[in-house]
Amino acid sequence: MSVNAKVGVIALVPDRWRGIWMPRHHVVGRLARHFDVIWIEPAAGWREYWLPGATPEADIQSTPPEEFGLTLYDPGRWLPEFYRPEALANWVRKQRVISACRMLKRRGCTHIVLYLWRPEFDWALDAIKADFTCYHIDDEYRFSVNDLPNDPREMALIGRVDQVIIHSRKLLEKKGSANPCTMHIPNGVDYAAYASPAPEPADMAHIPRPRMGYVGVVKSQLDLDLMLQLARQRPEWSFVLVGPQGHLGDKAELLSQLAALPNVYLTGNRQLADLPAYMQAMDVCLMCYEVCDYTHFIYPLKLNEYLATGRPVVCSPIDSVLGLEHVVRIAGNFQEWELALEDALSVEANASSAITNRQHQAALHDWDTLVQQIADRFRP
Repeated sequence: MSVNAKVGVIALVPDRWRGIWMPRHHVVGRLARHFDVIWIEPAAGWREYWLPGATPEADIQSTPPEEFGLTLYDPGRWLPEFYRPEALANWVRKQRVISACRMLKRRGCTHIVLYLWRPEFDWALDAIKADFTCYHIDDEYRFSVNDLPNDPREMALIGRVDQVIIHSRKLLEKKGSANPCTMHIPNGVDYAAYASPAPEPADMAHIPRPRMGYVGVVKSQLDLDLMLQLARQRPEWSFVLVGPQGHLGDKAELLSQLAALPNVYLTGNRQLADLPAYMQAMDVCLMCYEVCDYTHFIYPLKLNEYLATGRPVVCSPIDSVLGLEHVVRIAGNFQEWELALEDALSVEANASSAITNRQHQAALHDWDTLVQQIADRFRP
């Protein structure tokens, strides 16, 4: 392969570009600054395209793909998702990848990279003859609170691809030995955006300080019962949750109780470009997760975003923060959380040296630096 080959990347992802932003949005978007990249939007079912009265899924984020130079490929009504017959469903799925590959080749790409973000996209390896294949693991996709044996289908995929990328230490321990070409790349941060001072959002001005803030998807993995206890015990503290609601399961009632308290504020979804200002408007940033096998596998996207603001951070003792005690306060039970939040408000926790230490840790994880490592592997 010529060193002057033009690289084209096909990203198969489980999310819409304008949905809830995940690590894959940050990675694939920045790869488009290196290569010609096509993000294949998940196809909706054929009924949603063809039957009258279907309501399109609402946008959550509005960041235009052009900001990164990314191409969105929406299969649309001609290549929708079918579930049966199986032969038709498989043929249509492969046609989406074939179409994306043709688009790249028409643009002069001679080195095609197939970039997969879920194990259920393994069929794509047989759709085209890619020059390089990569599987990126940014979650334990069984989402079980109890650790389960590795999925044989996923392990087969890991063994077939040219490159595996894993985002957390615990997942690396669990799956990293199956392919010798495996990289550990944690989640990053747009450091300049989060470290640069931003004006306080107008809707935060009326919220009394001190503000204990969570910025991210409000979902079942959060320890909402603990937050409810803290909010009731410390009515002089404001608890602010910024972000869209995800899957809550049986915790929906807990969230309702939390929202009913006078010192709790739920803002709902905010745009990506506004999130640094919301994090900076907090006095303490929270990562209040329930500790279980699943949360030990995660590497929260907000970790380095919080640290980049310089604000004190308090987190449950999940694996990805163990060893970061110099920049993150770790708390397990209610008493530890209350003490950690009090300590995070102290003069020492907000001294310039403490702020610098937190920001230095975040700067080590700038997305541009991390994605450069991935781009280097994708080049022939």
